[in-house]
Amino acid sequence: MSEAAVAQRYARAIFELGIEAHQLEDLTKQVTAFANTYAANDELATLLENPIVSSDQREAVLKEVAARLGVHGLALNAIRLLAQRRRLPVLPELARQLVRLADDQTGVVRATVTSAVPLSADYVSNLEKALASMTKRRVVVEQRHDPSLVAGLVTQIGDNTIDGSIKGRLADLERQLLHA
Repeated sequence: MSEAAVAQRYARAIFELGIEAHQLEDLTKQVTAFANTYAANDELATLLENPIVSSDQREAVLKEVAARLGVHGLALNAIRLLAQRRRLPVLPELARQLVRLADDQTGVVRATVTSAVPLSADYVSNLEKALASMTKRRVVVEQRHDPSLVAGLVTQIGDNTIDGSIKGRLADLERQLLHA
């Protein structure tokens, strides 16, 4: 079975547990925090996946990292189960799937906004409100920076991209001139 399919199955199971326990939001945050730490730290991943390291040592490291991240309860049990079954490599994809399921459940849509410079909190708040009125759903904006845009924004919501950047407009102008 592919890693994506494994991640999807575990994500669905964790999602359903979160709904039953009325802890979906906390569970999603905790699993995502651990997954981000796991993905960003090669030493941690190597240690937790190393068959030479005893299961007791792996468990102790896992619990220590979880405690530092505030991961407990259902989230910790789910991660421990993944470790016991040697499925930790699917954790980052599992977290993405879990966030997607939780967003669908709560009516949240995520938008990625790329700008040339950091945006002010007020601007992001107004942008979230404008996008929410367009989509008729609650919008959570994730900011990215790309100085090559020169000015303007590129907003991506699902499969839709709105390119309001100078770089995008120059590329459109170039295409029009080349076709003329």
